[in-house]
Parts: sequence; structure tokens; C-alpha cells
Amino acid sequence: MRVVDTRRTRPAAVADAVADVVQAGGLVIFPTDTVYGIGCDPARPAAVDRIYAAKDRPRTKPLSLHLASVAEFREYAPDNALASALADAFLPGALTVIVRRPDHVDARVTAGFATLGLRVPRHELCRLLLERCGPLAATSANLSGAPAATGRGSAALPEADLYVDNGPTPLGAE
Repeated sequence: MRVVDTRRTRPAAVADAVADVVQAGGLVIFPTDTVYGIGCDPARPAAVDRIYAAKDRPRTKPLSLHLASVAEFREYAPDNALASALADAFLPGALTVIVRRPDHVDARVTAGFATLGLRVPRHELCRLLLERCGPLAATSANLSGAPAATGRGSAALPEADLYVDNGPTPLGAE
């Protein structure tokens, strides 16, 4: 796994590295508002499968989609007044809003459920990464059932292709 330390690398270069890995079907570990996440292109079933395998995550537990903006959020929840109101009130921020899964989102992402969790982080670097690479199907970057990774070097999933080390997460808790 390649590590990019944000103390030594410009944010644009970090975002480019993440986009390259995601577009190639790889897995990235990245900082969010709450914990470090592990994510991939949600349109690549093999990459989604790799997240489940890397975490030893039960296939009955869905992933969520991390999005760069509230405008992008609305594209995934059109005509959903409640979701739109929640987005206006609380996003960007540390909130997952559950909506009906759009047909274009692979059912692997949602563990076959008809619903999808959407997040728009407030974390500035995370949003830059999402702007550059697009939505990420993601979950916390830890083995299933283990404590979540919240600090420098704490995410330990060697199956990931790239680890963006950005120090402690702002909220430090799931």
C-alpha cells in the first residue's frame, strides 16, 4: 500500500493520486469528519467486493456513498423533500441520510437493500478528493467489528492501494 502524507504533499497532488487509484478500480483510505474511510468507485463491482473482503465485512451490511456537495446529493435523491430538507439543515457534515437506492447504483453497494446512505462531509480535504474522483462507496477503514481508525497511521487494511494520512480526524468518533 502506498501512503501519501498530507503534511508533505499538496492537496491537489493528493486528490490526483486518489483519482488515479479510484479510476483504476483501486481502494483508497481517506480521512472524513469522523473516522478514516475505505472507498472505491461505486460503479466497479470488483472494487466494491474488495472492500467487503478487506474488512471481512458481512455482505449484509451496506456501504454508503460519500459525495462532494449537496448539489450532488440532490442528484441521488431527486424529488425527496425530506432528504432535501435534511441536506439543507445538516450537510455538509457528519450525517448519513438514507434514501431509496437509485437504479444506477449497484445493489452490491447497498448489500441488496432498496435504500442507500448518502454523506456529504464537511472535511475540506475529503471534499476535494470527492470533487476530483467522484462519489466513493465507503465504510470505515477497520476490520469489521474492530475500533474505527481516527488518527495518523491508525487505519490498517493492507489490501488498500493508497492511504491518505491526514492526522487525526476532526470528530474522532463514528
